[in-house]
Amino acid sequence: MKITTIGIDLAKEVFQIHAVDMHGKAVLRKKLRRSEIARFFANLEACLIGMEACGSAHHWARKLELYGHGEAHGTTIR
Repeated sequence: MKITTIGIDLAKEVFQIHAVDMHGKAVLRKKLRRSEIARFFANLEACLIGMEACGSAHHWARKLELYGHGEAHGTTIR
């Protein structure tokens, strides 16, 4: 199971994660509390991440880039 793309539904406390492989097949659906997000992405291989445009999206994009999920590793957070 190699995750290539993740969609995140940002929220105040509980975030929804939906991950797919290179064929677009869902390989992971998970609810994460705000306190679990950093640990989850720190242990995940770099991938494309999509999230809604909202007030906290820039904060999370910067944080996730610290774990390799960003342009520096050939992927883009949009």
